[in-house]
Amino acid sequence: MYVGRGVLRGLAGHGRGLVAGNAVVGNVVVGNVVALGAVSLVTDVSSEMVTAVLPVYLVAGLGLSPLAFGFLDGLYGGVTAFVRLAAGLGADRWQRHKLVAGLGYGLSAACKPLLLTVATVPGIAAVLALDRTGKGIRTAPRDALISLSSPVGAQGAAFGLHRAMDTAGALLGPLAAFAILAVAPGGYPAVFQVSACVAVFAVLMLALLVRGRASALPRPSFRGVVRSPGFGRIGVLAFALGAVTLSDPFVYLLLQDRLDLPVRLFPLLPVGSAAAFLVLAVPLGRAADRWGRRRVFLAGHAALLLVYGLLLSPVTGGALVVAVLLAHGAFYAATDGVLMALAGPLLPEGGRAGGLAVLQTAQAAARFVCSLAFGAAWSWWGPGPALAALAVLLPIVLGAAVAAGGQPSGRAAV
Repeated sequence: MYVGRGVLRGLAGHGRGLVAGNAVVGNVVVGNVVALGAVSLVTDVSSEMVTAVLPVYLVAGLGLSPLAFGFLDGLYGGVTAFVRLAAGLGADRWQRHKLVAGLGYGLSAACKPLLLTVATVPGIAAVLALDRTGKGIRTAPRDALISLSSPVGAQGAAFGLHRAMDTAGALLGPLAAFAILAVAPGGYPAVFQVSACVAVFAVLMLALLVRGRASALPRPSFRGVVRSPGFGRIGVLAFALGAVTLSDPFVYLLLQDRLDLPVRLFPLLPVGSAAAFLVLAVPLGRAADRWGRRRVFLAGHAALLLVYGLLLSPVTGGALVVAVLLAHGAFYAATDGVLMALAGPLLPEGGRAGGLAVLQTAQAAARFVCSLAFGAAWSWWGPGPALAALAVLLPIVLGAAVAAGGQPSGRAAV
Protein backbone atom coordinates (compact mmCIF):
# COMPACT_ATOMS: atom_id res chain seq x y z
CA MET A 1 0.00 0.00 0.00
CA TYR A 2 2.95 2.32 0.56
CA VAL A 3 3.94 1.82 -3.05
CA GLY A 4 0.33 2.43 -4.16
CA ARG A 5 0.24 5.77 -2.34
CA GLY A 6 3.54 6.77 -3.90
CA VAL A 7 2.23 5.98 -7.36
CA LEU A 8 -0.89 8.01 -6.69
CA ARG A 9 1.16 10.98 -5.53
CA GLY A 10 3.11 10.81 -8.76
CA LEU A 11 -0.08 10.61 -10.79
CA ALA A 12 -1.53 13.50 -8.85
CA GLY A 13 1.46 15.61 -9.82
CA HIS A 14 0.97 14.69 -13.45
CA GLY A 15 -2.80 15.10 -13.19
CA ARG A 16 -2.55 18.61 -11.76
CA GLY A 17 -1.43 19.95 -15.10
CA LEU A 18 -4.15 18.03 -16.91
CA VAL A 19 -7.02 18.99 -14.68
CA ALA A 20 -6.17 22.43 -13.47
CA GLY A 21 -5.51 24.35 -16.70
CA ASN A 22 -5.64 27.98 -15.57
CA ALA A 23 -7.32 27.08 -12.28
CA VAL A 24 -5.50 26.48 -9.01
CA VAL A 25 -6.32 23.01 -7.70
CA GLY A 26 -5.00 21.63 -4.42
CA ASN A 27 -3.39 18.22 -3.97
CA VAL A 28 -6.43 16.84 -2.17
CA VAL A 29 -8.82 17.71 -5.01
CA VAL A 30 -6.63 16.31 -7.77
CA GLY A 31 -5.64 13.39 -5.56
CA ASN A 32 -9.30 12.45 -5.11
CA VAL A 33 -9.91 12.40 -8.86
CA VAL A 34 -6.76 10.33 -9.38
CA ALA A 35 -7.70 7.96 -6.54
CA LEU A 36 -11.13 7.44 -8.07
CA GLY A 37 -9.43 6.87 -11.41
CA ALA A 38 -7.15 4.26 -9.86
CA VAL A 39 -10.13 2.42 -8.36
CA SER A 40 -11.88 2.50 -11.72
CA LEU A 41 -8.71 1.27 -13.45
CA VAL A 42 -8.47 -1.82 -11.25
CA THR A 43 -12.23 -2.42 -11.40
CA ASP A 44 -12.16 -2.25 -15.19
CA VAL A 45 -9.34 -4.79 -15.33
CA SER A 46 -11.73 -7.11 -13.51
CA SER A 47 -14.92 -6.31 -15.41
CA GLU A 48 -13.35 -6.16 -18.87
CA MET A 49 -11.73 -9.55 -18.37
CA VAL A 50 -15.28 -10.89 -18.23
CA THR A 51 -16.76 -8.55 -20.85
CA ALA A 52 -14.03 -9.43 -23.36
CA VAL A 53 -14.80 -13.15 -23.30
CA LEU A 54 -18.51 -13.06 -22.51
CA PRO A 55 -19.88 -12.66 -26.07
CA VAL A 56 -17.86 -15.54 -27.50
CA TYR A 57 -18.41 -17.61 -24.33
CA LEU A 58 -22.17 -17.21 -24.63
CA VAL A 59 -22.53 -17.46 -28.42
CA ALA A 60 -19.77 -19.93 -29.33
CA GLY A 61 -19.41 -21.73 -25.99
CA LEU A 62 -23.02 -22.04 -24.83
CA GLY A 63 -24.63 -21.73 -28.28
CA LEU A 64 -26.89 -18.72 -27.60
CA SER A 65 -28.68 -17.21 -30.59
CA PRO A 66 -28.17 -13.52 -31.51
CA LEU A 67 -31.66 -12.80 -30.15
CA ALA A 68 -30.85 -14.43 -26.79
CA PHE A 69 -27.51 -12.64 -26.68
CA GLY A 70 -29.24 -9.36 -27.51
CA PHE A 71 -31.50 -9.90 -24.50
CA LEU A 72 -28.55 -10.61 -22.19
CA ASP A 73 -26.48 -7.75 -23.63
CA GLY A 74 -29.37 -5.35 -23.22
CA LEU A 75 -29.87 -6.62 -19.68
CA TYR A 76 -26.14 -6.25 -18.99
CA GLY A 77 -26.25 -2.58 -19.93
CA GLY A 78 -29.84 -1.66 -19.21
CA VAL A 79 -30.60 -3.14 -15.78
CA THR A 80 -28.61 -0.29 -14.27
CA ALA A 81 -31.47 2.01 -15.26
CA PHE A 82 -33.53 0.58 -12.41
CA VAL A 83 -31.00 1.22 -9.65
CA ARG A 84 -28.97 4.28 -10.72
CA LEU A 85 -31.68 6.70 -9.72
CA ALA A 86 -32.24 5.22 -6.27
CA ALA A 87 -28.50 5.10 -5.60
CA GLY A 88 -27.95 8.67 -6.76
CA LEU A 89 -30.83 10.03 -4.71
CA GLY A 90 -29.71 8.05 -1.67
CA ALA A 91 -26.15 9.33 -1.96
CA ASP A 92 -27.45 12.91 -2.09
CA ARG A 93 -29.92 12.43 0.72
CA TRP A 94 -27.35 11.05 3.17
CA GLN A 95 -24.33 12.81 1.64
CA ARG A 96 -22.50 9.47 1.63
CA HIS A 97 -21.31 9.24 -1.95
CA LYS A 98 -18.27 7.14 -1.12
CA LEU A 99 -20.26 4.63 0.95
CA VAL A 100 -22.92 4.15 -1.73
CA ALA A 101 -20.28 3.79 -4.44
CA GLY A 102 -18.47 1.23 -2.27
CA LEU A 103 -21.63 -0.86 -1.94
CA GLY A 104 -21.86 -0.96 -5.73
CA TYR A 105 -18.24 -1.96 -6.19
CA GLY A 106 -18.65 -4.66 -3.53
CA LEU A 107 -21.77 -6.15 -5.12
CA SER A 108 -20.10 -6.42 -8.53
CA ALA A 109 -17.06 -8.09 -6.97
CA ALA A 110 -19.29 -10.66 -5.24
CA CYS A 111 -20.96 -11.58 -8.55
CA LYS A 112 -17.83 -12.60 -10.45
CA PRO A 113 -17.45 -16.06 -8.83
CA LEU A 114 -21.13 -16.78 -9.47
CA LEU A 115 -20.45 -16.95 -13.22
CA LEU A 116 -18.73 -20.26 -12.49
CA THR A 117 -21.96 -21.77 -11.20
CA VAL A 118 -24.42 -20.98 -14.04
CA ALA A 119 -24.75 -22.25 -17.62
CA THR A 120 -28.36 -21.44 -18.57
CA VAL A 121 -29.84 -18.22 -19.94
CA PRO A 122 -31.95 -17.53 -16.79
CA GLY A 123 -28.98 -18.20 -14.49
CA ILE A 124 -26.59 -16.06 -16.51
CA ALA A 125 -29.21 -13.32 -16.75
CA ALA A 126 -29.60 -13.29 -12.96
CA VAL A 127 -25.86 -13.01 -12.32
CA LEU A 128 -25.41 -10.31 -14.96
CA ALA A 129 -28.35 -8.40 -13.50
CA LEU A 130 -26.72 -8.41 -10.06
CA ASP A 131 -23.36 -7.37 -11.50
CA ARG A 132 -24.92 -4.48 -13.43
CA THR A 133 -26.91 -3.55 -10.33
CA GLY A 134 -23.57 -3.00 -8.63
CA LYS A 135 -22.42 -0.82 -11.52
CA GLY A 136 -25.67 1.12 -11.40
CA ILE A 137 -25.27 1.75 -7.68
CA ARG A 138 -21.71 3.04 -7.92
CA THR A 139 -21.69 5.10 -11.11
CA ALA A 140 -23.65 8.23 -10.18
CA PRO A 141 -22.10 8.68 -6.69
CA ARG A 142 -18.63 8.19 -8.19
CA ASP A 143 -19.24 10.72 -10.95
CA ALA A 144 -20.71 13.14 -8.41
CA LEU A 145 -17.50 12.83 -6.37
CA ILE A 146 -15.44 13.64 -9.48
CA SER A 147 -17.62 16.63 -10.30
CA LEU A 148 -17.63 17.94 -6.72
CA SER A 149 -13.84 17.52 -6.54
CA SER A 150 -13.20 19.61 -9.68
CA PRO A 151 -13.58 23.30 -10.59
CA VAL A 152 -16.40 24.17 -13.01
CA GLY A 153 -14.04 25.26 -15.78
CA ALA A 154 -12.10 21.98 -15.71
CA GLN A 155 -14.90 19.44 -15.52
CA GLY A 156 -14.12 18.05 -18.96
CA ALA A 157 -10.44 17.63 -18.17
CA ALA A 158 -11.19 16.02 -14.79
CA PHE A 159 -13.57 13.50 -16.30
CA GLY A 160 -11.13 12.99 -19.16
CA LEU A 161 -8.37 12.12 -16.70
CA HIS A 162 -10.65 9.74 -14.82
CA ARG A 163 -11.89 8.09 -18.01
CA ALA A 164 -8.32 7.73 -19.29
CA MET A 165 -7.35 5.84 -16.14
CA ASP A 166 -10.59 3.85 -16.28
CA THR A 167 -9.82 2.95 -19.89
CA ALA A 168 -6.31 1.84 -19.02
CA GLY A 169 -8.04 -0.88 -17.02
CA ALA A 170 -10.33 -1.60 -19.96
CA LEU A 171 -7.20 -2.10 -22.07
CA LEU A 172 -5.44 -4.34 -19.54
CA GLY A 173 -8.49 -6.49 -18.77
CA PRO A 174 -8.86 -8.08 -22.23
CA LEU A 175 -5.09 -8.59 -22.39
CA ALA A 176 -5.25 -10.47 -19.09
CA ALA A 177 -8.15 -12.59 -20.36
CA PHE A 178 -6.27 -13.29 -23.60
CA ALA A 179 -3.19 -14.35 -21.64
CA ILE A 180 -5.21 -16.73 -19.46
CA LEU A 181 -6.95 -18.29 -22.45
CA ALA A 182 -3.64 -18.58 -24.30
CA VAL A 183 -2.23 -20.61 -21.43
CA ALA A 184 -5.45 -22.57 -20.86
CA PRO A 185 -7.62 -22.65 -24.03
CA GLY A 186 -11.27 -22.68 -23.03
CA GLY A 187 -10.30 -21.71 -19.50
CA TYR A 188 -13.21 -19.38 -18.90
CA PRO A 189 -13.50 -20.41 -15.21
CA ALA A 190 -9.92 -19.21 -14.64
CA VAL A 191 -10.81 -15.84 -16.20
CA PHE A 192 -13.78 -15.46 -13.85
CA GLN A 193 -11.72 -16.45 -10.79
CA VAL A 194 -8.93 -13.96 -11.46
CA SER A 195 -11.51 -11.28 -12.22
CA ALA A 196 -13.10 -11.80 -8.80
CA CYS A 197 -9.76 -11.37 -6.98
CA VAL A 198 -8.98 -8.14 -8.83
CA ALA A 199 -12.45 -6.76 -8.06
CA VAL A 200 -11.95 -7.30 -4.32
CA PHE A 201 -8.65 -5.39 -4.47
CA ALA A 202 -10.46 -2.44 -6.09
CA VAL A 203 -12.94 -2.30 -3.20
CA LEU A 204 -10.04 -2.12 -0.73
CA MET A 205 -8.48 0.73 -2.74
CA LEU A 206 -11.72 2.70 -2.60
CA ALA A 207 -11.92 2.29 1.17
CA LEU A 208 -8.31 3.38 1.78
CA LEU A 209 -7.61 6.03 -0.86
CA VAL A 210 -10.80 7.92 -1.75
CA ARG A 211 -12.17 10.78 0.33
CA GLY A 212 -15.88 11.51 0.51
CA ARG A 213 -16.99 15.08 -0.24
CA ALA A 214 -20.20 16.32 1.35
CA SER A 215 -21.87 19.48 0.08
CA ALA A 216 -22.42 22.21 2.64
CA LEU A 217 -25.50 23.38 0.72
CA PRO A 218 -29.02 22.14 1.49
CA ARG A 219 -30.23 19.24 -0.63
CA PRO A 220 -32.76 20.42 -3.22
CA SER A 221 -35.94 18.53 -4.04
CA PHE A 222 -35.86 15.97 -6.83
CA ARG A 223 -38.16 18.16 -8.90
CA GLY A 224 -35.80 21.07 -8.41
CA VAL A 225 -32.85 18.96 -9.59
CA VAL A 226 -34.45 17.72 -12.81
CA ARG A 227 -35.78 21.19 -13.57
CA SER A 228 -32.30 22.71 -13.44
CA PRO A 229 -31.95 25.07 -16.44
CA GLY A 230 -30.81 23.16 -19.53
CA PHE A 231 -30.73 19.77 -17.83
CA GLY A 232 -33.92 18.42 -19.41
CA ARG A 233 -32.59 19.16 -22.89
CA ILE A 234 -29.42 17.20 -22.16
CA GLY A 235 -31.48 14.25 -20.88
CA VAL A 236 -33.56 14.13 -24.07
CA LEU A 237 -30.38 14.35 -26.14
CA ALA A 238 -28.71 11.48 -24.26
CA PHE A 239 -31.82 9.27 -24.54
CA ALA A 240 -32.34 9.88 -28.25
CA LEU A 241 -28.74 9.18 -29.17
CA GLY A 242 -28.54 6.20 -26.80
CA ALA A 243 -31.45 4.60 -28.65
CA VAL A 244 -29.34 4.40 -31.83
CA THR A 245 -26.03 3.45 -30.17
CA LEU A 246 -24.87 -0.09 -30.88
CA SER A 247 -23.37 -1.78 -27.83
CA ASP A 248 -19.69 -2.73 -27.71
CA PRO A 249 -20.20 -6.52 -27.84
CA PHE A 250 -22.27 -6.22 -30.99
CA VAL A 251 -19.58 -4.09 -32.64
CA TYR A 252 -17.03 -6.80 -31.89
CA LEU A 253 -19.35 -9.62 -32.94
CA LEU A 254 -19.97 -7.83 -36.25
CA LEU A 255 -16.22 -7.54 -36.79
CA GLN A 256 -15.75 -11.20 -35.94
CA ASP A 257 -18.61 -12.14 -38.30
CA ARG A 258 -17.25 -10.01 -41.16
CA LEU A 259 -13.67 -11.27 -40.91
CA ASP A 260 -14.26 -14.76 -39.50
CA LEU A 261 -11.70 -14.07 -36.77
CA PRO A 262 -10.51 -17.02 -34.66
CA VAL A 263 -12.30 -17.17 -31.32
CA ARG A 264 -9.01 -16.93 -29.43
CA LEU A 265 -8.42 -13.43 -30.89
CA PHE A 266 -11.84 -12.08 -29.92
CA PRO A 267 -10.75 -10.77 -26.47
CA LEU A 268 -8.19 -8.53 -28.20
CA LEU A 269 -10.80 -6.48 -30.07
CA PRO A 270 -11.77 -4.34 -27.04
CA VAL A 271 -8.07 -3.54 -26.58
CA GLY A 272 -8.06 -1.47 -29.76
CA SER A 273 -11.05 0.61 -28.69
CA ALA A 274 -9.60 1.04 -25.21
CA ALA A 275 -6.24 2.16 -26.58
CA ALA A 276 -7.86 4.86 -28.72
CA PHE A 277 -10.04 5.92 -25.78
CA LEU A 278 -7.01 6.07 -23.50
CA VAL A 279 -5.05 8.32 -25.87
CA LEU A 280 -7.94 10.66 -26.69
CA ALA A 281 -9.85 10.96 -23.39
CA VAL A 282 -7.81 13.79 -21.84
CA PRO A 283 -7.28 15.81 -25.07
CA LEU A 284 -10.97 15.65 -25.96
CA GLY A 285 -11.97 16.46 -22.38
CA ARG A 286 -9.82 19.58 -22.48
CA ALA A 287 -11.14 20.42 -25.95
CA ALA A 288 -14.67 20.15 -24.57
CA ASP A 289 -13.83 22.62 -21.80
CA ARG A 290 -12.44 25.04 -24.37
CA TRP A 291 -14.74 24.72 -27.38
CA GLY A 292 -17.99 23.42 -25.95
CA ARG A 293 -18.92 20.13 -24.33
CA ARG A 294 -22.12 19.74 -26.33
CA ARG A 295 -20.23 20.18 -29.61
CA VAL A 296 -17.67 17.54 -28.70
CA PHE A 297 -20.41 15.18 -27.50
CA LEU A 298 -22.23 15.43 -30.83
CA ALA A 299 -18.99 15.08 -32.79
CA GLY A 300 -18.37 11.83 -30.95
CA HIS A 301 -21.56 10.40 -32.43
CA ALA A 302 -20.27 11.29 -35.88
CA ALA A 303 -17.39 8.92 -35.06
CA LEU A 304 -19.97 6.25 -34.15
CA LEU A 305 -21.64 6.78 -37.52
CA LEU A 306 -18.23 6.18 -39.10
CA VAL A 307 -18.08 2.84 -37.25
CA TYR A 308 -21.42 1.83 -38.78
CA GLY A 309 -20.29 2.90 -42.23
CA LEU A 310 -17.04 0.99 -42.01
CA LEU A 311 -18.80 -2.19 -40.89
CA LEU A 312 -21.13 -1.89 -43.90
CA SER A 313 -18.35 -0.99 -46.34
CA PRO A 314 -16.39 -3.37 -48.59
CA VAL A 315 -13.23 -2.69 -46.58
CA THR A 316 -11.82 -5.92 -45.11
CA GLY A 317 -8.80 -7.30 -43.30
CA GLY A 318 -6.59 -5.46 -40.85
CA ALA A 319 -7.55 -2.07 -42.27
CA LEU A 320 -11.16 -2.62 -41.24
CA VAL A 321 -10.21 -3.72 -37.72
CA VAL A 322 -7.91 -0.75 -37.15
CA ALA A 323 -10.33 1.82 -38.56
CA VAL A 324 -13.36 0.51 -36.66
CA LEU A 325 -11.56 0.28 -33.32
CA LEU A 326 -9.99 3.74 -33.67
CA ALA A 327 -13.34 5.33 -34.50
CA HIS A 328 -15.04 3.36 -31.72
CA GLY A 329 -12.51 4.56 -29.14
CA ALA A 330 -12.85 8.15 -30.40
CA PHE A 331 -16.62 7.90 -29.95
CA TYR A 332 -16.25 7.00 -26.29
CA ALA A 333 -13.52 9.55 -25.63
CA ALA A 334 -15.77 12.32 -26.97
CA THR A 335 -18.96 11.24 -25.21
CA ASP A 336 -18.56 9.23 -21.99
CA GLY A 337 -16.95 11.68 -19.59
CA VAL A 338 -17.93 14.70 -21.68
CA LEU A 339 -21.65 14.05 -21.06
CA MET A 340 -21.09 14.04 -17.29
CA ALA A 341 -18.98 17.20 -17.57
CA LEU A 342 -21.75 18.81 -19.63
CA ALA A 343 -24.48 18.07 -17.11
CA GLY A 344 -22.61 18.31 -13.78
CA PRO A 345 -22.20 22.12 -13.53
CA LEU A 346 -25.88 22.62 -14.33
CA LEU A 347 -26.94 20.67 -11.23
CA PRO A 348 -26.96 21.94 -7.62
CA GLU A 349 -24.17 20.48 -5.50
CA GLY A 350 -26.56 18.86 -3.04
CA GLY A 351 -28.39 17.04 -5.84
CA ARG A 352 -25.58 16.24 -8.24
CA ALA A 353 -25.53 12.46 -7.80
CA GLY A 354 -29.30 12.23 -8.28
CA GLY A 355 -29.23 14.45 -11.34
CA LEU A 356 -26.41 12.52 -12.98
CA ALA A 357 -28.25 9.30 -12.13
CA VAL A 358 -31.32 10.57 -14.03
CA LEU A 359 -29.15 11.25 -17.05
CA GLN A 360 -27.37 7.89 -16.86
CA THR A 361 -30.71 6.11 -16.40
CA ALA A 362 -32.12 7.68 -19.54
CA GLN A 363 -29.05 6.69 -21.53
CA ALA A 364 -28.92 3.13 -20.12
CA ALA A 365 -32.63 2.56 -20.79
CA ALA A 366 -32.26 3.75 -24.38
CA ARG A 367 -29.28 1.49 -25.01
CA PHE A 368 -31.16 -1.44 -23.48
CA VAL A 369 -33.93 -0.94 -26.03
CA CYS A 370 -31.36 -0.63 -28.82
CA SER A 371 -29.67 -3.91 -27.89
CA LEU A 372 -32.97 -5.78 -27.79
CA ALA A 373 -34.07 -4.33 -31.13
CA PHE A 374 -30.74 -4.96 -32.82
CA GLY A 375 -30.54 -8.55 -31.54
CA ALA A 376 -34.05 -9.24 -32.86
CA ALA A 377 -33.29 -7.57 -36.21
CA TRP A 378 -30.09 -9.62 -36.57
CA SER A 379 -32.01 -12.84 -35.91
CA TRP A 380 -34.79 -11.96 -38.37
CA TRP A 381 -32.99 -10.09 -41.16
CA GLY A 382 -29.30 -10.75 -40.68
CA PRO A 383 -26.48 -8.49 -39.41
CA GLY A 384 -26.20 -6.33 -42.55
CA PRO A 385 -29.79 -5.07 -42.75
CA ALA A 386 -29.95 -4.64 -38.97
CA LEU A 387 -26.87 -2.42 -38.97
CA ALA A 388 -28.06 -0.53 -42.06
CA ALA A 389 -31.22 0.44 -40.17
CA LEU A 390 -29.12 1.95 -37.37
CA ALA A 391 -26.88 3.67 -39.92
CA VAL A 392 -29.98 5.41 -41.30
CA LEU A 393 -31.48 6.33 -37.92
CA LEU A 394 -28.32 7.74 -36.30
CA PRO A 395 -27.75 10.66 -38.72
CA ILE A 396 -31.46 11.54 -38.48
CA VAL A 397 -31.26 11.81 -34.69
CA LEU A 398 -27.87 13.52 -34.84
CA GLY A 399 -29.13 16.03 -37.42
CA ALA A 400 -32.13 16.85 -35.24
CA ALA A 401 -29.81 17.41 -32.26
CA VAL A 402 -27.57 19.72 -34.28
CA ALA A 403 -30.59 21.61 -35.61
CA ALA A 404 -31.89 22.09 -32.06
CA GLY A 405 -28.59 23.82 -31.27
CA GLY A 406 -28.06 26.12 -28.34
CA GLN A 407 -25.87 25.92 -25.25
CA PRO A 408 -27.83 24.95 -22.12
CA SER A 409 -26.23 27.57 -19.94
CA GLY A 410 -24.98 30.05 -22.51
CA ARG A 411 -21.34 29.30 -21.68
CA ALA A 412 -18.95 28.14 -24.39
CA ALA A 413 -17.52 25.48 -22.12
CA VAL A 414 -20.91 23.85 -21.82
